[in-house]
This record gives sequence, C-alpha cells and structure tokens, in this order.
Amino acid sequence: MVGDDRDSSASGIPRPRMDALQAQITDARGTRDRLKGLLEAVMSLGQELDLSQVLRGIVEAAVVLVDAEYGALGVVGDDEKLAEFIPVGISDQLRARIGALPTGHGLLGELIRHPRPLRLGDLTEHAASAGFPEHHPPMRSFLGVPIRVRDEVFGNLYLTEKRGAADFDAEDEEVLSTLAVAAGVAVDNARLYEEVRLRERWLAASSDFTSALLSGSSEIEVLEGMLERARDIISAEMCVFYQVGPSGELHGSLALGDGAEAHRGIVLPGSEGILAGLVAARDGMITFADVATDVRVAAQPDVWTGFGPAVAVTVGTREKLRGVLMLARRTVRPSFAAAEVAPLPGFAGQAALALELADRRRDSEQVSLLADRDRIARDLHDLAIQRLFATGMTLQSAQRFVEHPEASERLSRSIDDLDETIKIIRTTIFGLRDHGAVDSTPRLRVRAVRAVGEAAALLGFAPALRMEGLIDTDVPTPVADDVAAVLGEALANVARHARAARAEVAIILAEGVLAVTVSDDGVGVADGGRRSGLRNLAERAEARGGGLSLSARPDGGGTRLDWRIPLAPPR
Repeated sequence: MVGDDRDSSASGIPRPRMDALQAQITDARGTRDRLKGLLEAVMSLGQELDLSQVLRGIVEAAVVLVDAEYGALGVVGDDEKLAEFIPVGISDQLRARIGALPTGHGLLGELIRHPRPLRLGDLTEHAASAGFPEHHPPMRSFLGVPIRVRDEVFGNLYLTEKRGAADFDAEDEEVLSTLAVAAGVAVDNARLYEEVRLRERWLAASSDFTSALLSGSSEIEVLEGMLERARDIISAEMCVFYQVGPSGELHGSLALGDGAEAHRGIVLPGSEGILAGLVAARDGMITFADVATDVRVAAQPDVWTGFGPAVAVTVGTREKLRGVLMLARRTVRPSFAAAEVAPLPGFAGQAALALELADRRRDSEQVSLLADRDRIARDLHDLAIQRLFATGMTLQSAQRFVEHPEASERLSRSIDDLDETIKIIRTTIFGLRDHGAVDSTPRLRVRAVRAVGEAAALLGFAPALRMEGLIDTDVPTPVADDVAAVLGEALANVARHARAARAEVAIILAEGVLAVTVSDDGVGVADGGRRSGLRNLAERAEARGGGLSLSARPDGGGTRLDWRIPLAPPR
C-alpha cells in the first residue's frame, strides 16, 4: 500500500518504532554497564586501606564512569584551601611544565565555598572562573561533586572534557554523586586505619625510647634516635630538640634533617615566642602554617627559610620542662593533619617520663657508687694506712740495731718509700671522698686533673701530678679558682716556650701554706722575655699575702715555678 511505512518483514513493526526500541535497548545496556562499572568501583574502593591509593582510585574510577578526559581530587585542608591535589589524565611532564598545583582559587574554590554538585557546559563562562595557567590544556565542560566523610567535607571531585558528547548530563552527575558517597566511606575507613597504624608507630617509638634509656644508653644517643623516629613517622624534613636552660631559655642542642647545623647553636628567649605559646596551649602543642614567617619564631627566621608547615610540642610537665620538640616540612608539602599530630603530645609525655626515670636510675647508681667509694676509702684508711704506718715504725725502731752503713741506708730509703706510699693512699682517699653535687663547681683535685689533661694535648705528653693534703676540703673556691689559673698559665708557658720533654705539677697543702709548683726540663726562661701572664699570677698571690718565684731547677736544666700563699685553717 502506497504511503504505508510498515516494514515488509514478517515482524510487521514500523521502522521508526523499531529504531526507538533499539535505542531503548542500547540505553538500557549502557545503563546496566555503567551500574556494573559503578558497583565494581565501589567494591574496589572498599577493599583498599592505603589512603593515597584510595584517593587515586577514586579519581581513576570517576574518569571511567563518566567518560571524562581529565579528572582530579582536591583534599580540603584546615585552612579551607586544597591541601592535596591528585590529577588524572595529565602526564608528569605536562604537570611539571604547568608548575605548582592549584590551592583552591577560582572555580575549584567554588566547590569548597559551596559544597554541592556543580555542572557546567562551559566553565570559562562561570563568574568564579580565573582562567588557566600557562601550558594548561584547554577545558570546557565541567562536573564537580563534594566528597563527604560523615558530616565533614573531605574534598571535591573535578571532571572536565566529556568524551563523545558536548556536556556532562544529569545521569553523569547522579553516577558521580553516588561514587562520591562510596568514596566518603572508603576514605573514612582508610583514615581510621591510618590513624590506628600511626598510633601504633608512636607507641612503638615510645617503648623503644624508654627501653633504650633504662638499659643504660647515653641520653644524647637516645634523643637522636627519638628525633629520627619522630621525623620518619610524621614525614618531616627537619626535627629539632630544644633543651630548656636554667633561666627558661631554649638551646637548639639537637637537630636532624636539612640544614640541621643552623639550629644547633641557637638560643631562644623563654618568656616569649615558642615556649610561651606552648605553655599557654592546653595540650602543650602548637602548629604553624608557615614557620618561616610566624612571629613566634621571629628570633630565628633565617634558619627556617624554605620550610612551611611545622608543629612544636613540650617535653616534660609545666612544673619541670625538659625541652621542646619541633618538626617542620618544606613549603611545597601539605600542612600537618590533626590526625597526624594528635599522638605527638602523648609521645612527648612518654619521652619526658623516660628521661625522668633515667635520671632516677642514674641518681640511684650514683648513690651506690658513692657508698662504694666511702667503703673503699674507709678500708684504705683503717686497714692499709695503719698497717703501712706500723711497718714503718717497726723499721725505724729496727734501724738503730743495724750497724752496716749500706743496710742502714736501704732501711732509710724503704721508710721514706713507705711515707710516700702513705701520702699517695691519703690522696686517693681524699679523691674517693670528693663527691660534691653534680651541678656544683668541681673540687680542686678534679680541676687540677682536668688542667693537666688539657695541657697534655698541647705538650705532647702528660705531665706528672702530685697532690697532698686536704686540698678539697680546706681550699675555698676562690682560692681554687686562682690555682686553676696558675696551672693553666704555667702549663701553657711550658708548651709555648720551654721545648720540654717532661713536666711535673705539685699541689701541696701543709702547715697552713698552699704551694703550687710547676717544673719542666726545658730551655729555661730567656732574659727580657714577656712575662705578662706571670705578672698576673704574681698579683693573685700577692693579693692573698703570698708570692711567686721563678727559678732554674735544682738539678739543672729547665724551670721551676713556685706559687705560694698562706691559707687560714677552716672554721
């Protein structure tokens, strides 16, 4: 029949209806395939627990599901800017040419300010559009949806350039919104897993730190290990431990990372800046968005050049602060998330407790050591000296019965040797009983040993040292300071001028006179030589009613310096 549009086939269905039915079947198959792809994407996201892999998997799934050429996921930071930006569809080479990743201005910031789906046919016509940087590929169609984790906007999905069509449609928006819901759950699970793993690493570091301190490892070595672990756990490029000084100032005593040397000699005031902010903080922790420009670290801005995000936490209690732990990242790195730094105060608290326990252990060991010293000194005094003294008295009484001159002379030398041995043992006893407070000025014996030890490096040999009398108990600190100055100047002169191979130092307190003698076997003192240092020593002696003399050694060769002052007996 003319004009009949029915198909001549056996079906009898008109062709327009046949085409429409075929289109519906194709759409149904497309919808089924898209739903299948969406389900597979959701299942894949739910199986992954590494947050970085989850984020990249979200973008890659979104690009495939809505058939977009480019995609990205922007993580919103605490400052309402993009803390992280993960693009897909742009090569690494092109990314490098474009430059810095976006931070959330323009159209990308529109979803941060208004977290709801946004679909545009031409993104350049939107009022918030700020254009593209140089080398950026052209983009027209746009679809963006927020990703929520519970009631918080975690970030946004951005898709551009719909393939094979002019614009993204409502179905694309619905699919992407559904994926965003599943992504929020996956992100939440991955963050919870990462927080648990992070806390486990902090706890393990605290345990290792405490064990190392209590096992007897040096404090400096353990603190350096603590810095290294903290820097690794929190992914920071710089870690500094400031010790609190006696006046509340901060000393940058330990530092690890890029430019660590610049931090080690710095002293910061304690009444302002970092320490004041930390003490005022509820949990003893503060964060810095840009440590190089923050006024709280204005005392040392140069050493933080190139660093941005930072966090500082107190180590100790409000009553006894031990120091401040500070970690920083480079400017290109994201800010520290709240979950990253949340365990840090607990770690610092454990470190402070471990340091306190280590101090107590050292104090206990010191008390035990001092008790042993007292016991040894008592035994030497009550047993060894008394036996030697009795032996000497016996030899002296027996000497008058010896008629042979050579035998009598040998007995005299033996008696003298016993007297010298008794003096040496008494000196040892005084040294054993010299256990003043750790933080007090060292006693004269200790200072003399240090002075001789320091001079050995200049002389090339160790001078002999002899000390007699109660020089630690009867010599007051101001006089001990003078003696230390005498030793330092005299030994320095020997090193500079004497060209000696041997030197001897004697500090003797007997019958109310303190005598310091320094002798050498060198070339002697040249006539007309400069003696400004000796003049100072003479003035010290004269101020205390004594004097200084310089002469040749009695046995010939070398010089003998005698510095003597009267010393009133202690009251």
